[in-house]
Amino acid sequence: MSEEKLVNLTIDGIQVSVPESYTVLEAARKANIEIPTLCYLKEINEIGACRMCLVEIEGMRGLPTSCITKVAEGMVVHTHTDKVMKTRRTVLELLLSNHDKDCLTCRRNGSCELQKLCEKFNIHDIRFKGERSRTDTDDLSPSIVRDNGKCILCRRCTATCKNVQNICAIETINRGYESCIGTACDKSLNDVDCILCGQCIESCPTGALHEKDDSEKVWEAIHDPEKYVIVQTAPAVRVAIGEEFGMPIGTNAKGKMVTALKRLGFDKVFDTNTGADFTIVEEATEFVDRLTNGGVLPMITSCCPSWIRFAELNYPDDLGHLSSCKSPHQMFGAILKSYYANKAGIDPNKIVTVSVMPCVAKKYEATREEMENENGLRDVDYVISTRELARMIKQNDIDFANLEDSEFEDPMGEATGAAAIFGATGGVMEAALRTAADLVEGRDIQEINYEAVRGEKGIKETTVTVNGKEIRICVVSGIKNVRKVMDEVHEGKSNYDFIEVMTCPGGCIMGGGQPIKNSKTRATVDVRKLRADAIYDIDEKSTIRKSHQNPQVNKIYEEFFGQYGSSLAHKYLHTHYSPKQKYRF
Repeated sequence: MSEEKLVNLTIDGIQVSVPESYTVLEAARKANIEIPTLCYLKEINEIGACRMCLVEIEGMRGLPTSCITKVAEGMVVHTHTDKVMKTRRTVLELLLSNHDKDCLTCRRNGSCELQKLCEKFNIHDIRFKGERSRTDTDDLSPSIVRDNGKCILCRRCTATCKNVQNICAIETINRGYESCIGTACDKSLNDVDCILCGQCIESCPTGALHEKDDSEKVWEAIHDPEKYVIVQTAPAVRVAIGEEFGMPIGTNAKGKMVTALKRLGFDKVFDTNTGADFTIVEEATEFVDRLTNGGVLPMITSCCPSWIRFAELNYPDDLGHLSSCKSPHQMFGAILKSYYANKAGIDPNKIVTVSVMPCVAKKYEATREEMENENGLRDVDYVISTRELARMIKQNDIDFANLEDSEFEDPMGEATGAAAIFGATGGVMEAALRTAADLVEGRDIQEINYEAVRGEKGIKETTVTVNGKEIRICVVSGIKNVRKVMDEVHEGKSNYDFIEVMTCPGGCIMGGGQPIKNSKTRATVDVRKLRADAIYDIDEKSTIRKSHQNPQVNKIYEEFFGQYGSSLAHKYLHTHYSPKQKYRF
């Protein structure tokens, strides 16, 4: 393949040589020249809608948008002339004239891209007054709040929903002055085919989309002397939360996170990774049973609640392919309110379980009717995102970056490297294969790194030979890719035996509840790789790297569940799924 032709241009007096496919914006960034943007998301939303990236180009009429204007040989670009700066300022003032200005109480105060641009352009007053367009709020979903009063119609959310996830749950509706971001028939996100993944939140530059905040409910539980509050944290949280406190992307801040949680007042701080080890032994057992006894294949993982919601809405006839295993935090919550409550002598009615997750769809998952035991107790009472935990830590004036390291508490703090990699796409599959291979072959297999299922590719395929039998594997992330795989399953054309599905591209490390990155960081830094590298580093350094070798897990089976896949294990650790209406109106 021949190299792309280079073109030479001048930007603010600097000679730049870039591939001819580059836009002026990309060329400027290569030359370390900053051009402000609001609507731009590299390869997702390149539409020139916000007009903040306007530049002057000699010989060209008007002020073209740099994000969609291709470079040309000999082009001369000026990015910060008086005309450009005054126009950008006017654009900002027009946006603000139709925008809620309650910044002090906004969820994105301090991290809002619009707010930062207003500060940069020294805007302290709005010249343009008049009627506002619609400012309604949709907060019926258990996961996502949509606030039109803070929307700037950049369309980053709709492009992400359409181009990345291929869901199209939100779109620009109405025309002219009445244009806004809405849904089918202008209903709540709760009543349409939204899968609550939260990728729209990650893409939003303002506070127009944010997670449903449950932190106040958690504070109430912590401060209630009658409650015994247990917190558990997902593997992806520890490699991202440090970013909220100025630490480099991909820092494993587990020790500081545990210390902070103890200081917040939780009675016990446990590791969801232990729950992931339970998920693996149950899921591997279920897969081996299906493989050897003629069960429904391919078996598809069921740890991602957005994927479950998508399947129930779009592939109701194929739900038999899904593993019946609950996700790790739901399994762990069930164990805490049964086995642990009994061992610790605590009334399960007084236990409040809190999950810290990288995913806002976990909030929805915790409210599902299937996640309630026979006594009416929920496996997990509250779910908070990585961002919500960071806000709680800041509320308590905890100097996170300078905290000493602590370990998760016994007896539920012991986990394996297999559990840690759950946070990255391919991790669930790799962890399951490590256990399934040992169970089938009846020995401790030493080659446990399944490199073929790792990486950022949306669809990964490989074949693994176990006990002389070839097992056909598929790992898929991002719903746009999931549709391709599921259409084959639905049509009976799939030749896979085992499929891992994660809704968010890259897996849970890029979940909708993780620290939000601005558009420039998203375009210039491989956040996904940095977080994934940290996840795999935890695995490599772990003493035990197979879930079925976790002594704490095996002890609980000996004392409570009996054996993997037992009837009691199914009672507490498994669930079922059912078709859902795509539109509820």
